[in-house]
Amino acid sequence: MSESHSDPNNEAPQVTEGPSTTLVYNQKTPPRPDTITILPMQETVIFPELVMPVILDRQPSIEAAQRAARSEQPVGLVLADTDAEKDDIRDALHKIGTVANILRYVTGNDGRHHLVCQGVSRFKIREFGEDEHGALTAKVVWIDEPDPEGDKQIDARMTNLRNRALEAIELMEQPSRELAGAIGSIESAALLADATAGYLGLKPKEKQQILEAVELEPRLDLVQSFLDYRLEVMRLSKDINQATQQRMSEHQRKAMLREQMRSIQRELGEDDSVAEEAERLREALDKARLPEDAAEQTDRELKRLERMSESSAEYSMVRTYLELMAELPWDITSEDAIDIKRAREILDEDHYGLDKIKRRILEHLAVHKLNPDGKAPILCFVGPPGVGKTSLGRSIARAMNREFVRAALGGVHDESEIRGHRRTYVGAMPGSIISQLRRAGTRNPVFMLDEMDKLGASAHGDPASALLEVLDPSQNDSFNDHYLGTPFDLSKVMFIATANVLDTIPGPLRDRMEVIELPGYTREEKRHIAQRYLVDRQLEQAGLDRSQCDISDATLDTLIAGYTREAGLRNLERQIGAIVRHAAVQVAEGATGPGTIEPDDLQAIIGARRVEDEVALRTSVAGVSTGLAWTPAGGDILFVEASRSPGSGRLTITGQLGDVMKESAQAALSLVKARAEALGIEQERLDKSDIHIHVPAGAIKKDGPSAGVALYTALVSLLTDRKVRADVAMTGEISLRGQVLPIGGVKEKTLAAHQAGIKTVMLPERNRKDADDIPDNVREALDIRYVAEVDDAIAIALEAPVEAPA
Repeated sequence: MSESHSDPNNEAPQVTEGPSTTLVYNQKTPPRPDTITILPMQETVIFPELVMPVILDRQPSIEAAQRAARSEQPVGLVLADTDAEKDDIRDALHKIGTVANILRYVTGNDGRHHLVCQGVSRFKIREFGEDEHGALTAKVVWIDEPDPEGDKQIDARMTNLRNRALEAIELMEQPSRELAGAIGSIESAALLADATAGYLGLKPKEKQQILEAVELEPRLDLVQSFLDYRLEVMRLSKDINQATQQRMSEHQRKAMLREQMRSIQRELGEDDSVAEEAERLREALDKARLPEDAAEQTDRELKRLERMSESSAEYSMVRTYLELMAELPWDITSEDAIDIKRAREILDEDHYGLDKIKRRILEHLAVHKLNPDGKAPILCFVGPPGVGKTSLGRSIARAMNREFVRAALGGVHDESEIRGHRRTYVGAMPGSIISQLRRAGTRNPVFMLDEMDKLGASAHGDPASALLEVLDPSQNDSFNDHYLGTPFDLSKVMFIATANVLDTIPGPLRDRMEVIELPGYTREEKRHIAQRYLVDRQLEQAGLDRSQCDISDATLDTLIAGYTREAGLRNLERQIGAIVRHAAVQVAEGATGPGTIEPDDLQAIIGARRVEDEVALRTSVAGVSTGLAWTPAGGDILFVEASRSPGSGRLTITGQLGDVMKESAQAALSLVKARAEALGIEQERLDKSDIHIHVPAGAIKKDGPSAGVALYTALVSLLTDRKVRADVAMTGEISLRGQVLPIGGVKEKTLAAHQAGIKTVMLPERNRKDADDIPDNVREALDIRYVAEVDDAIAIALEAPVEAPA
């Protein structure tokens, strides 16, 4: 049941050079140490005496396994509970595992690390620890197998289990004589139970149950129960296969008889339906004016169709394929009618603000008008949800007099959804690109690829890689959809992509597109958009007019500031819809409607304010600063809280922070310690205090270096007992020399500060060039200070120290 690799010279492990690196060491009877290295396993459970491959993917486990292989030490393989959400891997580990010898260590061509291990014994973890390398270890108790010699109950269970196991082997698709011989020759009850469990194909949790069954009688009963269920499934599967094969044979016989009958009918001239269908398809294909390659392909399929029986399963597949080929717009284009003045009017009519974006779109249209055959870049609109990315695509289509189609890419994880299925598969269909072009009816529509950043990858391929050909103007004139089996020209299609963030779009795909960023709207822009578009749209949907329900500017301002704090407009439109529906109820009951809605009416209609101005409340004590953050949904403010308690100088960081933000906190504390004397902080206060930094909203992940200034300010505020000004917010990365480094998302962060009622915003000096991106009204409302050193930030942010009374 096992194999080993031994070295008669008892030498150290050998490394074999070649396409992959293999580490081989001699198996010896190991000592039974009290402390062993622990390798957490995600999906693998190994039993004593059995040899099994193991794949390592955690770097600490890889390094620990390499050291164990070189020192010829056993390791402990322990299953981790993947369903348990534990911060520490130790909390997720089961307490019983298997001591194993590493027979072979292989680093494959793909960079993955493989072990071939032989189980030695069960063990139980008493206490976790770490070795000098930081690897996970544990003090363990080795579990010896019980000796059931002479126990009739055990012997009876062994006989029954062996017979059932041999029966299961016979029912396998490819029965193994070697496996049957090995099972038949096992004399140990413990080994028989473990070996049977090893080849049953059980889930890791079920194997772990068997591993934890130390006593023989319960272990044999547990394996027997799993084996009985497996046997029943195998018997049913075999019966189903036999029945299916019998039905298939009967179906083939009937198909042959039908074909013979069809031949006789054709000879007698009694059945012309197949010929009529083929002629109809031939005429449709002629009208479609297919390219030469596609015409040859369809001609071959037509000839096949004419020779088929109408009742044949393949008949409908071929007919469906030919109908698609006839309906695709191979030679149909809509005539462009690009009038730049009209296009500007359409964009202004459909969208308020977004001046830079509109200007870039008009440039794109002007170049296309002057050079229709040129290879224009692919535009990619990037911005938070609800800022109008998809509607911009519709406006472009209207301005160009083209059809508009859209493919939602969110959650797509199969390459065939882009390239289609090969027609050898049952239920094959074309990909979303060809399907949408069929729906558009022209080969030059405006095609929007929505939610590009939410593409996934799986064992079925990477759809992002399939899009590389689609979005490359130099390649997409011969796009190959697997279902078509012939190239289709996409060079006339105007592709526009949308995304919330750029980080998750693969680099090669991002490189093929010109990114146009759409930041969030200011309060004034939101009010204008609501009055011009949102209110009228909701009134139209409810069947009301302005005389029955109107919303004043003051009410819209209250909605924007007190009920929705977002970069886009979707939540604002939902609140307007709630107000309009309230008015619709009154009108439906016979009243004339509420008329103009004022701010005082909001609480009775949609409830209390959802967003409160908490800046002054949060910063009312020393140790709290206000930072600015960028999120995929726009800018936001965040609070950094620091507290001090008696201790030994330890730093604790909480609030679901990423590694980069944790490092920023450590850098901020190091900078405070380095400048303690200049800041008037006593050294004893640092040495005898534990510092705790917390960023609230702990359920939300936060990361990035731009909170460095806020972290530093909060620590200085805490240790000098000087409060941070409530109307100041800050952003910027810090260095250990006290410099304030530049950050991104300036417009989004200043918009968030403006919406939160902040009066003063501190930005890095090197971000002064980004001031043009900030809307004029926001720039006028805010006192923007540019800082190059952290001392400048402290001077602006902290209140004057309170002098002690004389």
